This record gives sequence, structure tokens and C-alpha cells, in this order.
Amino acid sequence: MTTQKEKQEQLGRLRDQVEDGGGREKLDKIRASGRLTARERVSTLLDPGSFQERGTFVTHRCTDFGMTSRKTLGDGVVAGSGTIDGRPVYVFAQDFTVFGGTLSESNARKICDIMDQAMQNGCPVIGLNDSGGARIQEGVQSLGGYADIFLRNTLASGVVPQISAILGPCAGGAVYSPAITDFTIMVKETSHMFVTGPNVIKQVTNEEVTFEELGGAMTHNTKSGVAHIATEDDLDCLRAIKTLLSYLPQNNLEDPPYVSADDPSDRMDPELDGLIPESSNMPYDIKDVIERVVDQGSFYEIHEHFAQNIVVGFARLGGRVVGIVANQPKFLAGVLDIRSSIKGARFVRTCDCFNIPLITFEDVPGFLPGTDQEWGGVITHGAKLLFAYCEATVPKLTVITRKAYGGAYDVMSSKHIRADYNIAWPSAEIAVMGAEGAVAIVNRKEIADASDPKAKTKELADEYNATFANPYVAASLGFLDDVILPRETRPRLIAALKMLENKKQELPAKKHGNIPL
Repeated sequence: MTTQKEKQEQLGRLRDQVEDGGGREKLDKIRASGRLTARERVSTLLDPGSFQERGTFVTHRCTDFGMTSRKTLGDGVVAGSGTIDGRPVYVFAQDFTVFGGTLSESNARKICDIMDQAMQNGCPVIGLNDSGGARIQEGVQSLGGYADIFLRNTLASGVVPQISAILGPCAGGAVYSPAITDFTIMVKETSHMFVTGPNVIKQVTNEEVTFEELGGAMTHNTKSGVAHIATEDDLDCLRAIKTLLSYLPQNNLEDPPYVSADDPSDRMDPELDGLIPESSNMPYDIKDVIERVVDQGSFYEIHEHFAQNIVVGFARLGGRVVGIVANQPKFLAGVLDIRSSIKGARFVRTCDCFNIPLITFEDVPGFLPGTDQEWGGVITHGAKLLFAYCEATVPKLTVITRKAYGGAYDVMSSKHIRADYNIAWPSAEIAVMGAEGAVAIVNRKEIADASDPKAKTKELADEYNATFANPYVAASLGFLDDVILPRETRPRLIAALKMLENKKQELPAKKHGNIPL
């Protein structure tokens, strides 16, 4: 008969096996490459001593290909709950030392279990992805495991925050779970995402491409927009997750965390008064405006390297979390195009999901013209941003710093699409289009008949600017709530946010809207 001591010793041995994952040699290899192991990632991410593991002794049930004799406790996924800065979260980390981190039916069930728990308890879900994809030996059972995860990602969307970190390979069907989640963070040089790898691409299309070029961190941060943040290494990635979570609520029924601000709510910044160049065609950096208005040091940019003609990110105003959307005159004059519309729309909808007020800084000359844009569907993609703003019911505040031209004026959180507080700086220009383009259409015959068409165009353009290149026509019609000095922006926005903190606005009863995709 086995004694209690022997049973406890057996448990200790099994625990040691769990800690060893796919073997100490493989763990050492991971560490030698400058990366963290799955368990190290979890323990580093969570508050010390807070991790409660689930499915610790789970193994696969595959009997083909000699798999009966190849079982590892935990089966390649470390999963459970813990806290980050005292806030409960659920987390899973794929263990590349066990069958290359591949997904089995059993470890998919572990992931689904913590996602179900997260939904039931209203907690964020964090996925630390490091996997070779589906476990080939299990065939359709592995594919079914992915589908089970995708369903839960979709059901949890807009209910609890979901963050995906890519800390190694993420290929084939594995990429769709991160794509559904709210934020995807990648590590430079060591993480890769692609549906089809370089070898298959070479065979099918004869294209030669490296792993990094095809699906590296900077590729997805700059070209595809699949990833939102690029980090230097595993530790930097885990820090980014913590920072991101600090701006997000636990779930869609709660508000984001409030942090008492040392930055005075009534602070004015006189340097803002001289920030806009005298010439409306001269660029400036909208981030200088953002950082001078929000609580000092609180701006955290999202999608920094993608579609840089629009800036999005989180910040705090008077201690309250806000989402920032801003046209960037420094890139493409801040024009809206396909990529910036997609980027902006996604961020607006994310903020609306999680009760984060939207602050829009507007300086937009319109939508980018050209056959590439039209044939690429700029109409549909631009409509995504419009739809997102129209649908959003969180407090929406807009500051027009300079240009607000054409349909882009409507799109960028105008009063007409239910923005709550719209103000402008004296430098604001609100019109259908720029002066020269406008007079070329309206005064076409007059210019053609003039003895000096160029001089006549300038004269008419100056008249147009005097009439329309200011915010007062819009203000007289009630489309702006006020025109303010730039230095007043911070206290005005904080006061407006305070008044809007209990805002309640309902959408018409429906199953869901049909956003133009």
C-alpha cells in the first residue's frame, strides 16, 4: 500500500516534470537565444506569487504516429489566472519546447477554458503565442481546437480586453486568433506571423522572401498593420502588455482605471499659441499638440509605424483615460486614405467597446486622390471611419487646429455625427476645399476672361480665405461650440469630460450594424 509520504513524493516528481516542459536542454536553448521560456513569461508578466495554474497535468489523447509514448504534462500550454498591478487577468503561454508549441485538441481545451472563465468573470485575456501551428499528428482535431478558440475570441470581442503577444512563430491557422483580438504585440527579429511560409510561397509563386520580410514584427507594424506595437525583446513585450492594460477596463461594463494626476487640470500652455505655422501648407507635428494637452507623460501611441498620417493612442486628461485620434500634418499633410481610415476606425471602435472617451485633433485637407485609392476602395474604407464615429456612444470631443476640408470634416467627429463638444482654434479653416481649388471651380469663367488669370486666381483665393479660412462661419451656425486660444485646450477638454462622465446614449434596437467591410 502506498503511503501518504510516497504519494506526496510522487506529486513532487510530477511537478518537476511540469516545470521541465519539453526538457531542460530545450529550455536552455530558448534562454540561450535571449528569449524567456513560457513559464518565465507568465511569472514575469504577473504579480509575484499570483499565478494559479489550470490544466496542469493535461496530456494529449492522440494514439497515431507513436504519440502514445510521447506525452508531456501540460501538453505545451501553460494556462491560468493571476493579477497584474492587483487586477485579475487570465493568461495562456504556448511552450515551444513541447512539440514546437503546436496546438492539440487537449491544449486547445485549456485555452478555451480560461477564455470561458474570463468571460464569466469579466477579466482580460492575454495570449502569449509561440507555436508552430496545428499539431499535424492530430489532423482535424487540432484544426477543430483552433475553431473553438476563434469562436471564443469572437464572442469575447467587445466584452473583455484581449491582447495577443507574438513571441516566436505564429503560422497558418494560428494567426487568426491574434487578428480577432484587440491588440497584437510583436517582438523584433524573433517573432513572425504569416498564413503561408516562405518555402510554400517559393513553390507556388516562385517568390523568394525571408521570414523577416514576409512576416516579421516591422513588416506587420509598417506594411500590413496586423501588429499594433513592435518591441525589442520578450521583457519589453511584457512591459508593453502591462502598460496597455493600465489604460483598459476589466470589461465592457466598467470604466478604465482612474489615476490621480499631478498635472494641474487648469494648466495652460502658451507655447501652443505659436505652434501652428503661418502658412497653412507648412507641416507641424500633431504629437507636440497632444503631449502638451494631455497629462504629462501619459500619451501611449498605438499603431505608431502604420499609416502615419493619422495618430492614435491612449492618454489621460485629468486622470481619466481617453483615446486620441489625430490627423498628422507631418505625413501626407494629414490626409485621409485607405490605411489611415482603417487604422482610425479600428481604434475608435475599440475605445467605444471599452467606455473610453474619444478626443479628436483635426487638421485634415480631405481624402487622398488618385486611381490607387479609388480602385483600392477608399470610398468603402473611408466609410469605415465615418461609421465608427457615427456609431460610437462614448463622449466625443473634437478640436479643429487648422484644416477641416470636404467630407473629411464630416468624418472626423463633427457635430453632425453626434460629437458632444466641438471647438476650434483661431487658425481653423473649415470649407469644402482649399481656396485655389474652390475658386477654380466657382469662378472658372471669371478667371478665364481675366487679363491676368494667375493674378485673378490669387485675388479670388484671398477673398475665399477671408470668408471661409476661419472657424466663425461654422461657429455662427452652431457647428462649433466655441473658438478658443490654443493654450486653453487642456482645461476646456477636462471640464467637458467632467460634464460628460455620466453620458448615456443608446443605439436603435438591432442585432448589429452592417459596417462597410
